[in-house]
Amino acid sequence: MKLKFISGKWIVIFLHVALWALFISYPYILRYSFRNPGVEHKFNLNFELHNLVNIITWISLFYVNAYVLMPLYLNKKKYNQYIFALLLSFLLLFGINWLSFNILMSGLRFRISGSVMFYLIPTIFVLIWSVAYRLLLDKVRDDKVKAEKQTENLKTELSFLRSQVSPHFMFNVLNNMVSLARKKSDLLEPSLIKLSSLLRYMLYETDEDMVSLQKEIEYLQSYIDLQRQRFAENVIINVSMTQANDQLQIHPMLLIPFVENAFKHGTGMIVKPEIHISLKTEGNTLLFETRNKINGNTEEIKDKASGIGLANVQRRLNLLYGSKHQLDIKKTNTWFSVSLAIDLT
Repeated sequence: MKLKFISGKWIVIFLHVALWALFISYPYILRYSFRNPGVEHKFNLNFELHNLVNIITWISLFYVNAYVLMPLYLNKKKYNQYIFALLLSFLLLFGINWLSFNILMSGLRFRISGSVMFYLIPTIFVLIWSVAYRLLLDKVRDDKVKAEKQTENLKTELSFLRSQVSPHFMFNVLNNMVSLARKKSDLLEPSLIKLSSLLRYMLYETDEDMVSLQKEIEYLQSYIDLQRQRFAENVIINVSMTQANDQLQIHPMLLIPFVENAFKHGTGMIVKPEIHISLKTEGNTLLFETRNKINGNTEEIKDKASGIGLANVQRRLNLLYGSKHQLDIKKTNTWFSVSLAIDLT
């Protein structure tokens, strides 16, 4: 059973209480550990009350220094003011110690030298403890802020990279529509319907951080169908994509740049162009491959958008999956191939 009240806040409170309990009980542990068995130790209420006053002043010093003096002076590099504030605090607390001693221990003589040593050593210990605590607190806070900034920067970069995919993809598909319109092809209407489904996916599904792998496969299949309509029998297109487990999820728009790249560079001035696309899963691992013929004897004229897709997806893979993916890109004189494996656990 999960207890909701157990949180970081309660753990911190528990540690504070435990450490102060240890601090308070330590003198008593020493006293009873090293006492002479032949000597009877009587309980002195006034002495215990005086000791309690001292403990309260030490606890006050700890939190005043950690939450007031250090943020106000030391963290702002106001060292002189910080030292002055500490001296003032010590004089105030020592004055309380003197007043408590004279009220509760009226039968004894207050010796300044002995009292300073008795009170100064625990005070220095508490002060060092307080400084270390505040430094640790600031370090944890700074690390948290850095982590949050890094996360926000990562989200911003991923959003930017994803936004690059959509225009690049749209340019390619709209060019397909123009080609069909010029031919006055009967395939224009079904192509527009396919395009509509693609836009629906891009607008409503890809806002999520993750989508089901099966939806991504359906998206790829729709894009490939559009390309089949465009090239008809002019390009050999072999596709093998198996249905995915409903539980598997992937970041959206991650695979389409590879397919776009295959059609962009695998058609044109190529003898018997071929494009092969395969997708399957083994357990929680996605295995995705694309292969397309290229004309190694002709140097391609690149436009400004050329290379956006692959560079984009490589960057996204590194950001999103890190060591949980493996991408191999190979190019020969006649073939360009991409092999991608992602652990979708």
